[in-house]
Amino acid sequence: MLEEDLTYKIRGAIFAVYKELGPGLLELIYEAALVYELRKRGLCVEQQKELKVYYDGVILPIDYKIDLLVENKVIVELKSVSELKDVYFKQLLTYLRITNKRVGLLVNFNTNDITQSIKRVVL
Repeated sequence: MLEEDLTYKIRGAIFAVYKELGPGLLELIYEAALVYELRKRGLCVEQQKELKVYYDGVILPIDYKIDLLVENKVIVELKSVSELKDVYFKQLLTYLRITNKRVGLLVNFNTNDITQSIKRVVL
């Protein structure tokens, strides 16, 4: 499946979760609901996927994780914050670079308009 088709399906699942739960909950609640919704729609989802970070050819001894990896193609970074800050975009770009993925979605569920709070990031 192409990343464009995949992000369309992911967005549909995000809309379903937001419609049911609304804004103002903890990020972990949205994550659990979105994982359920994506799997219900037949998508393969890895939750809290550990990232190995290399520096100077050595794996750093850290526990760093991305929120969701869908179909081993699209990283989904979830937030429940008052506003999306530049650092969140930079974080997602770094995840894409480290994992050699091309497309990510940054989602803020703490909003009155979810359509304006899903940002597609391409490396």
